[in-house]
Amino acid sequence: MGNQPAGTNSEAHSAANEEVEEAAPGSRSSTHDDSVQRQNSAAYLRDVSALAEQSRAEQSLAEQSDDYPVDNSAVVNFSGNHDTAAGQFNETGMAHGQQHAATAKDLEKIQDELKGLRNIMEAPLMQLSWGELERVQPLYAGLLKQLMNLGLSAQLCEKIASTMVDRGLHKHSWLESLKLLAEMLPVADEDLMRDGGVISLIGPTGVGKTTTIAKLAARFALRHGRRNIALVTTDSYRIGAHEQLRTYGRILGVPVQVAADNDELQAVLNSCRDKKLILIDTSGVSQRDQRLAEQLATLEVSAMPIKNYLVLSATGQMRLQEDVIESFSKADLHGCILTKIDEAASLGEMLSVLTEHELPVAYVSDGQKVPDDLHPARGQLLVKEAVKLMQKANRKPSEKELAFMFGGMINNANI
Repeated sequence: MGNQPAGTNSEAHSAANEEVEEAAPGSRSSTHDDSVQRQNSAAYLRDVSALAEQSRAEQSLAEQSDDYPVDNSAVVNFSGNHDTAAGQFNETGMAHGQQHAATAKDLEKIQDELKGLRNIMEAPLMQLSWGELERVQPLYAGLLKQLMNLGLSAQLCEKIASTMVDRGLHKHSWLESLKLLAEMLPVADEDLMRDGGVISLIGPTGVGKTTTIAKLAARFALRHGRRNIALVTTDSYRIGAHEQLRTYGRILGVPVQVAADNDELQAVLNSCRDKKLILIDTSGVSQRDQRLAEQLATLEVSAMPIKNYLVLSATGQMRLQEDVIESFSKADLHGCILTKIDEAASLGEMLSVLTEHELPVAYVSDGQKVPDDLHPARGQLLVKEAVKLMQKANRKPSEKELAFMFGGMINNANI
């Protein structure tokens, strides 16, 4: 792991081990039993490994021997007794084939046993490593605990904690870590409410694209007037999608136009050249849907460059968000808009994904009210909300979870 805290010498390890033995009731007996169990496991592991190696050697010798089955076309019978020769060859081939199959099964069985032993032995080793870290570097371990509790990814936890180690750990390192996280979060510099342009909102179904369009339009109308706005929808899949945007348009006093394909979108944009802000509402398409490529191609209008913003729900899981970002990144994203913060149980995973993918956040939405529940993104406010959700949940990772995540950090550092 990069920038790890310095370890201790062997005397410190011995002293720490003696303290653990004295603190835990019956620890000497338990330690002796654990030691015997580890020795037995290690001995068994060596025996199994030796057996596997022996089986591989036997198989290799059998394949190289003269009587190993060969191609039938290479066998020529000069005695004239073809039936006898063929029978002898078939018997020999079957015998060696059965032996080869048995050897392969033995190897497969041994490999399964090795995998099982590895899984059994890795978990205690991870816990041992985490326990050792807590004893030797309590400040570092405590900081990792808090970062993990925030819901951040193991990689981001390790990166922040290592930076704090370089700066020198102290009792206020947690607050400094939050400040560092806020600085690491990518935030869009561009102000849509000031600059305008042609903006499309893309993303999967159910993330709140249409409502976000209405919020942006309402905010822009308050600053620049409704005559400077045009609303466009390309959503031809969802029933009632056009009507939903038209309803918002009637409320705001803003015209809504429909574009079913690239040519129609080009014509609509040409007719709206006098508008300062053109907002395009797209259909919700899954990141695995084949229609995604068609939708993104529709937005490639060369005459008027379109700035694409990915709308992400804060309630999504980390792997899903990563999948969505990777799929929609083909559209040359200018940034993202984070919705449904008020419905999220945690923000740590989302902040991790945005940081690791370097996807700038332009706006955040924390409710259904138009336009009140839409705010420009600020790193400090996002981190503050993440801490608030962490405190509200009041859930702390177990020692096993901490050990597992810590083991993941070590593995990532060794790759």
